[in-house]
Amino acid sequence: MIAEQTDLVVADNSGARRVRCFRVLGQRKKYARIGDMVKVSVKEAQPGGLVKAGQVCTALIVRTKHAIRRKDGSSVRFDNNAVVLVDESRNPIGSRVLGPVARELRDMNYAKVISLAPEAL
Repeated sequence: MIAEQTDLVVADNSGARRVRCFRVLGQRKKYARIGDMVKVSVKEAQPGGLVKAGQVCTALIVRTKHAIRRKDGSSVRFDNNAVVLVDESRNPIGSRVLGPVARELRDMNYAKVISLAPEAL
């Protein structure tokens, strides 16, 4: 679960390394889960990247430390909270997604993110 003021790792090659969530998008939502959109501010960025430090972007949550419960009774959790930066049409800004992403993104129509990721857990 991602709340406001949460620091997140960026899991793509857009140039940002670390971002901070400052708004969870959706009506009256306090926390964001996998597949939710958040507004973030870039805190650390690589020189020469597509995004710069201080820039405001929209991001899709692809990994959380909080466990996800699946319909078969199993649960999955990740080592860190990670996002992929996306544009207005919900396509990733970067051309690669680093690390695994949750399989639940496939049901939420984020096929482009799933196809760029090395594996979907």
